[in-house]
Amino acid sequence: MFNLIVSKIFGSRNERFIKKLKPQIDQIASYEPEMQKLTDEQFPQKIAEFKEQIAAGKELDELLPEVFALVREASVRSLGMRHYDVQMVGGMVLNSGRIAEMKTGEGKTLVATLPAVLNALSGKGVHLITVNDYLANRDAEWMGKLYNFLGMTVGVVVHGQTDQERQEAYACDITYGTNNEFGFDYLRDNMKFYKEQLVQRELNFAIVDEVDSILIDEARTPLIISGSSDDATSMYGQINSIIPLLKKGEDFEVDEKGRSITMTDDGVIKCEKILKIDNLYDAQHISYQHHIMQGIKAHHLFARDVDYIVKDGQVVIVDEFTGRLMPGRRFSDGLHQALEAKEGVKVESENQTLASITFQNYFRMYNKLSGMTGTADTESVEFAQIYDLEVIVIPTNTKMVRIDHPDSIYKTQREKYNAIADDIASKYKSGQPVLVGTVSIEKSELISGLLKKKKIPHDVLNAKHHEQEAEIVAEAGFKGHVTIATNMAGRGTDIVLGEGVKELGGLHIIGTERHESRRIDNQLRGRSGRQGDPGSTRFYLALDDDLMRLFGSERIAGIMDKLGMEEGEPIENGMVTKAIENSQKKVEGHNFEIRKQLLDYDNVMNQQREVIYTLRREVMHSDDISDMTSEFVEELFDDCFFPVEEAKGRPLDEETEEMVRIRLDEIFGFNRNEEFKDKLPTREQAEEWVDSILGKLKESATEHYHEIQRYFLLEALDRNWKEHLLNMDHLREGIGLRGYGQKDPKHEYKREGFELFRAMLDRIKENTIRALCHLRIETEVRDDEFQHKEQQKELEYSDNEEAQSKKKPKRRSEPKIGRNAPCPCGSGKKYKKCCGK
Repeated sequence: MFNLIVSKIFGSRNERFIKKLKPQIDQIASYEPEMQKLTDEQFPQKIAEFKEQIAAGKELDELLPEVFALVREASVRSLGMRHYDVQMVGGMVLNSGRIAEMKTGEGKTLVATLPAVLNALSGKGVHLITVNDYLANRDAEWMGKLYNFLGMTVGVVVHGQTDQERQEAYACDITYGTNNEFGFDYLRDNMKFYKEQLVQRELNFAIVDEVDSILIDEARTPLIISGSSDDATSMYGQINSIIPLLKKGEDFEVDEKGRSITMTDDGVIKCEKILKIDNLYDAQHISYQHHIMQGIKAHHLFARDVDYIVKDGQVVIVDEFTGRLMPGRRFSDGLHQALEAKEGVKVESENQTLASITFQNYFRMYNKLSGMTGTADTESVEFAQIYDLEVIVIPTNTKMVRIDHPDSIYKTQREKYNAIADDIASKYKSGQPVLVGTVSIEKSELISGLLKKKKIPHDVLNAKHHEQEAEIVAEAGFKGHVTIATNMAGRGTDIVLGEGVKELGGLHIIGTERHESRRIDNQLRGRSGRQGDPGSTRFYLALDDDLMRLFGSERIAGIMDKLGMEEGEPIENGMVTKAIENSQKKVEGHNFEIRKQLLDYDNVMNQQREVIYTLRREVMHSDDISDMTSEFVEELFDDCFFPVEEAKGRPLDEETEEMVRIRLDEIFGFNRNEEFKDKLPTREQAEEWVDSILGKLKESATEHYHEIQRYFLLEALDRNWKEHLLNMDHLREGIGLRGYGQKDPKHEYKREGFELFRAMLDRIKENTIRALCHLRIETEVRDDEFQHKEQQKELEYSDNEEAQSKKKPKRRSEPKIGRNAPCPCGSGKKYKKCCGK
C-alpha cells in the first residue's frame, strides 16, 4: 500500500527512469540538422572519427547523442525508416545494460541498431542474438543496409557454417546469430587445439532479441556437446516390452505437476518377477531400475506430436515454448533412447558429456548484456536475481486500442472446441482475419479437422510445417485469412493488416487454452493491435485443460454448478480469470525454482569450467609453456617427496620407501636410471635427472619441442576433463539422497565436486609429465629414401616401451602424435590427413 502511494505521488521507478532520458532525446534531436547536411560518403568518415575518439580514451556514453543522431539519419537514407523518440529511449535502455520491454510492432529490430553501432565503435564486436536462423539471416540482411551505409561490417552465424565462415562472421563489427550457435561455438572453441582454429572473440556486448524466450524459457535446458559412449542399447527394447504390462495407479504413480514417476511396491514385485531377479534395488540391478523409470516416463509423461514427433525414422524434440522442432537436441539420461524404443525406431547409443554450459552462465560472461521483448515484466524478479538485468517498460508510440475479451470457460473440451470453431466461422463470414494460437501440434490439427468439416480454408503452422513460417504469419492479417499456429510460431515477424481489415476490427486472436506462463499468453495477445491498429483477443478454456485440471478446477467447477450452467454455455467471470492467473503464478514460481536449482548446480561446474578453459587458452596462446611444465614437475616432486621431508632426516621404513620409489618410477621413469636401482634419490638428484631428460628431449625435438609439450598437456587436460564431467554427472544423480542424512545436497555437491576437481588437476599434471618423461625420439629411415644413397634423420614420438619393440623403420617425414591427433603444423586437420600422408 505504501509503495502504491509513493508511486502515485512520485511516479514509478520505470517512469522516473524514462523521464531522466528526456534531456538526451532533446540532445539527439539537436544534432539532426547537422547530420542531414552530410553527404552519403561522409557517414563512414564520421564512424571512423568516432572510432579514433574511443581509441583515444573517450567514453561511449559521451558520444551517444551524436552517434544516435547519425544512425537515425543513416536509417532514413538507407532504409527509408526514421527512429521514433520512443525507439531512441529503447536504444538508450539497451545501451545501459537493461531489458527494454516494447510491445509488438514497435520496431525492436530497428531499435537494436542504435546501441549496436555505438558499442561496435570499441572494435570488440557486438552480438545480436535471435531465436532462429531465419530471423538472424533476415535481420542481418535487412539492417545490414544501414550498417554498410555507415561503413561497418555485418556477419551472421547460422547452422552448417564452416569454422572459417564463422571466424569471418565473428570478426565483423556486428554479428547476428542464434543463442544455440553462439553457445555451442563457445564450447567448441574450448575443445580446439590451436589458437588459429578459434572462431569467437572476447564476449563484449550482446543484445538478446526475444530475451524472455532465450534467457527464461530455454534456460531450463543446458547446452551440451556429447560423444557416444560404449553402453549397449539392447536393454531399451527389452524394457520397452515390459512397460505395457505395468498399470498406472497400481504399479506406479504419475506426478504430472512435478513430471516424475514413483514405483509402488506391487510394481517393483511385478518387475522382479518379469525380469527374474531377486531385488530390483540391488546395486547389480541398478541399470534395470533406471531403464524402467525412463520407459514409464516415455510412455506416460511424453506424448507424440506434443513433446516430440517422429520424422525420417528419428525422434525429434518439439520445443514446448515455440512449437519448433529441435533437430540434433536429445533428451538426457536415456529418456531419448526410451522414446526411440517406444516408437520402434533405431535406438541410438547413449551419449557422454564432453562439454556443457547453461545459458545463464554463458550470457553472464558478456562484459555488457541487454535484451528486448514484448513481454518481460512478469519475469522481472528472475531477470534481476539471475542476470542482474532491470526491466524497463517503454511507452508505445501510439495508444493501444486492442480489445481483450474475458476468458470463455466451458465444462468440457468438446464444448470448448465447438465454440472456437463457431467463433472462427463467424469471423470468417465477416472477413475479419483470425489467428488461432495452440499449445501443441495435436491441438492445432484437431482445430484444422473441425474447420475442414465447416469447409473454412485455413493455414496450419506447427512444427511439422514451419518451412514457410514467416510468410504464412506475415499474411495472417489479410482479409478472410484463418491461421492456426502453435503459440510462438513466427515470433519476430510483424503481422501487417491488409486492405479493409481495420474497418472489420483488425486481427482477432483466439487462444485455445492458457499456457503455464502468463508471458506466453501475453505474447499471443501481442500479435494483434500493433502501432495503434484495432484488434481483439479471447481465450477459450475447459475445466479439463491441463492447467485447469492440475491447479484447482474443482473450485471453478463448483461455481459453474451453482450458477446452473447449461451444456455449451460459457462462464465469463473476473474471479475465475483471477484464479487462473494465480495458478499460472504458482507454475511460474515452480519453473523458476527448477531453473534456479539448475543454475545452483551449474555454478559449481562453472567455477571449475572457468579454471580449465582459462588454462586451455593460456596453453593455446603461449609460445612456450616450459615454465608451466616446470611448475608441474615441482608440484609432483612436492607430492612424491612429502614422506621423505616429513621424516626430517630419519630413515624411511621399507613400505614408505617402496611407495616413494613406485611413484617416482610411474611418473618420471626412474627405473631407467642404473644409479637409482638400489637407492632412493635425493630430491636434488631427482630434479637434476628430470632436467636432463627434458633437456635431451628438447635437444632432439628441436623446433617441435614446444608443440610436443602443448600437445601432451592439452591431451591430458581434455581426457581428464571428460572423465571429470562424467563423474560430476554421477555425483549429481545421487546427491539428492544426502537429504535423508540431514545434509544439504547442494553443499555436499559443492564439497565433493571440489575434491573430484582437485584430484583431476593432479592427474592432468601427472599425465603430462609422465608422457614427456617417457617420450623417446628415434632416428628412423624411410624405405624409399633408403633405396637412394642419402639417408636422413627423422623424428617420431612414441612411448619408451613401445619404441623398444619396434623392429622395422617407419615411413614418417614429420613428428607423429597419434594418427587421429591434430597435426602439429597447425592446419587444423588430423595428422593422418595432413603431414602424415
